[in-house]
Amino acid sequence: MSTDGIDQGRLVDALATTVTIAPSVPDACQAAVRALAEQLPGTIAVLLDLRGRLRCFGAAGAWQVFDGVPSDAGVIGRVFRTGKAAEVCDVRADPDYIPLDPDVRTEVCTPIVGPHGPPFGVVNIESAESPPLEQVRAALERTAQVLGERIAGLGGLPAESAGQQLLRHAVELSAAADEPAVLQRCLAATQDISGLSSAAIAVGTGSDTRIQAARGPLAGLLVMADRPALALLAARTRRHGSTYSLGDPESLDARGFESLTEAGIRTMIAVPIGGRHDDGGVLLAVDHRVDVPETVTVSLLELLAAQTLVCLERVRLVGQLRLRASSDPLTGLGHHGRFTERLARAQPARTAVLALDVDQFKAVNDTYGHQEGDRLLVELVRALQATLRAEDDLYRIGGDEFAAVVEVTHETEAQAVAERLVAAARRVGRTISVGVALREPGETAENTLRRADDALYAVKRSGRDGAKLAESGAVSRPLMVLPPTVTEP
Repeated sequence: MSTDGIDQGRLVDALATTVTIAPSVPDACQAAVRALAEQLPGTIAVLLDLRGRLRCFGAAGAWQVFDGVPSDAGVIGRVFRTGKAAEVCDVRADPDYIPLDPDVRTEVCTPIVGPHGPPFGVVNIESAESPPLEQVRAALERTAQVLGERIAGLGGLPAESAGQQLLRHAVELSAAADEPAVLQRCLAATQDISGLSSAAIAVGTGSDTRIQAARGPLAGLLVMADRPALALLAARTRRHGSTYSLGDPESLDARGFESLTEAGIRTMIAVPIGGRHDDGGVLLAVDHRVDVPETVTVSLLELLAAQTLVCLERVRLVGQLRLRASSDPLTGLGHHGRFTERLARAQPARTAVLALDVDQFKAVNDTYGHQEGDRLLVELVRALQATLRAEDDLYRIGGDEFAAVVEVTHETEAQAVAERLVAAARRVGRTISVGVALREPGETAENTLRRADDALYAVKRSGRDGAKLAESGAVSRPLMVLPPTVTEP
């Protein structure tokens, strides 16, 4: 910025002859930037609020500028939130400054406010020079005033462009943590982009075609839709590509979809998820009103479907990696880390720990080899899991060592669970030894496991193939060393 002063009158004239007659909001913003750039060297930008993000509608004076900034970030975010102008003499000393140009020293930012209400944007300038701050601030305030009045006169802030709308939803999809979140965000994006009231995702083939997720006032209708009609729709969409309706089905050919049109659907867009695959999903947007979707809308939904597939594959892969990281690859049971976490949540007087050991398992490996030993373990685990209740958890914590955590109301119930496990092992031709300990009030989970382990070794000493309830509070030997709790990624 020049230190020679600013011709405020010249700026006012430039704003009056350009901004006040601009035919659109983007034109008005760019005209305001040009008027300032004639007198103020530096990076000048006008950013307006679009759905919680400050988007650049006009800029000058730099090779690189931000297209969009979160409304709570940077000096411009601070000005937008507070409605108060900011003059930063040394950007290096301001923790809110977002660096883009390494030579910038100063930043001046002013909110844009309409006739009524809070700020809806900012005018911002950054420079490598030392400016006359009062003059610069006055220039920006005058520009923001004229620009705010013109934007209000044009009807207010413009709507998002189709590309900005899709970008916002793509970012939200990418941040989804699991499959249900991906599906729900996809459906919300479908409603927003299409302008239709309801959305759904159909999966499966033939008679197995069904609605996996639905959203909107017609969600229930879609979930209960005729399976043959859904199957026909899905098959056509997967094989030939996206389709959309052209008008009222009462006057146009809607054969094959009578169950949908009779239920009140008058407009529909169908987009394949996963390309031309028999097992791919189909994204649906529907409404009870008659409309003719624009082809660009269908294209945007195709891009959304592609992004949804990428996000689904990502969360599924992450889920598989988490499972592998926290599970025994042979049996599929949780290992040390998950057992330790579950043990820490054990409730006194309501949770029992069962320590299990396969009797003489080493002899199997030595005699028949590890492959046969692995087969035996898998068969045994299946038998034990079939015996346990849905709320019980079984873990593999060593080569032939297992542990179960079960919710019970009394120690005799825990003993009964252990005896059923012993009987299950016998049915597949093996025997196990089980120690049982009910966590006592005031007792640590680790001490409960020690008592279960002691009871297990008592069974071993008495001949194996059985279950024993641990003595209350008695611990005779150190607990086997467990690794620290593993936090799943």
